[in-house]
Amino acid sequence: MTLMLLGLFLGLLVMGAPVAVCLGLSAAATILAFGQPVAVMAQRLQNALDSGPLLAVPLFIFAASLLNATGVTTHLFDLIRMLVGRLRGGVAQVSVLVSLIFSGISGAALADIGALGGIQIRQMAEQGYRREFAAGITMAAATIGPIFPPSIPIIIYAAAANVSAVKLLLAGVVPALIITVFLMLQIAIIGRISDLPRDTIRPTRRDIARKAGISAPALLAPVLLIGGLMSGLFGPTEVAGITVAYALFVGIFIYRALSVKAFLASARETVESTANVLFIVSAAALFAWVLTVARAPAEVSAFLLGLSDNPLVLLLIVNVILLVVGMVLESIAAILIIAPIVAPALTMAGVDPLQLGIVFVLNLMIGLLTPPVGMSLYMVSIIAKMPLHRVIAGVVPFLIPLFLSLLVVTLFPGLSTWLPNLLIK
Repeated sequence: MTLMLLGLFLGLLVMGAPVAVCLGLSAAATILAFGQPVAVMAQRLQNALDSGPLLAVPLFIFAASLLNATGVTTHLFDLIRMLVGRLRGGVAQVSVLVSLIFSGISGAALADIGALGGIQIRQMAEQGYRREFAAGITMAAATIGPIFPPSIPIIIYAAAANVSAVKLLLAGVVPALIITVFLMLQIAIIGRISDLPRDTIRPTRRDIARKAGISAPALLAPVLLIGGLMSGLFGPTEVAGITVAYALFVGIFIYRALSVKAFLASARETVESTANVLFIVSAAALFAWVLTVARAPAEVSAFLLGLSDNPLVLLLIVNVILLVVGMVLESIAAILIIAPIVAPALTMAGVDPLQLGIVFVLNLMIGLLTPPVGMSLYMVSIIAKMPLHRVIAGVVPFLIPLFLSLLVVTLFPGLSTWLPNLLIK
């Protein structure tokens, strides 16, 4: 059964079918071929979507879209640029810091690129940066979004691996800051070697204070979200709902930039994005169920535990597997298929579930920057109007800090577990 399922899936994938179609059709064909009741397909598809944590996904998408419609991204970029732009390579440093702040709103790498990519690349190009460099740092900085809360991939992983979504979201705070620091160090090193330009603007203190006042509501959104999670009073879904209400309040009463037309456009974008995500979720759940019936999780667990009983060795092995999988499979689909298979084995071996979740998601986010299926590469190629090979060349230097971040998070479990264990008993 497993061989037939994987063979059909790979065949459809090679033929160019969308990942969700590959998952659903291969699972359905295998179910029919082995005489399982047809009704089980509808049941498994429906059960996959009957999940409280998943309700946070469309709400976070909606909140990010609403805040983006108010011009938040431009205000944030201008403020951070005024503060650190005079450093060598300052506008590139601004891109990383803005991605960190905006990640507290969006929760997805592609959302960060869509909202910030055009601004970041244009501003760097105007300052004399090579367009390959601008594209590369834009993509690398976008990996912060799915690690720092809120994070759509982390919420989906929590549902797939049966881990506390609140704890797992908080577990991403320190690793996201580590990624930010490593990326900024890389820019500083390149800036010194390549003599990157300093920003040409010279804002006064009054300019900075004025822009800070304008940007304050946007800066408070991540504080509201993380504060809600840390308080223990709200789960991810409740915090997502509050963030939507806050985005509406800011857009209508403070910035006064959220028109009815913009609201409807945000709602339409949310429906489209949510439909894409949940289509993959349901199809991957059916695929994973067939694997479970075929006893693939038990066999994989026995295989991994047979290789070693050392949790670090197993985690390094899974890192390699996920980096390869991330090159060819969409991240949400990879989470839903692989997490239920490998998580029990690694947890049994002593890997902390919170650390595993962060390592899992970070691996797959790096996969967004690697061909042939790296969605960030294609998105930046379109935004920057650059050939794909130039985009790939631009991101290669920034894979170094991302791999270093992954290695540090893998070697030191406390970086992921300290904050959630401190705040939630």
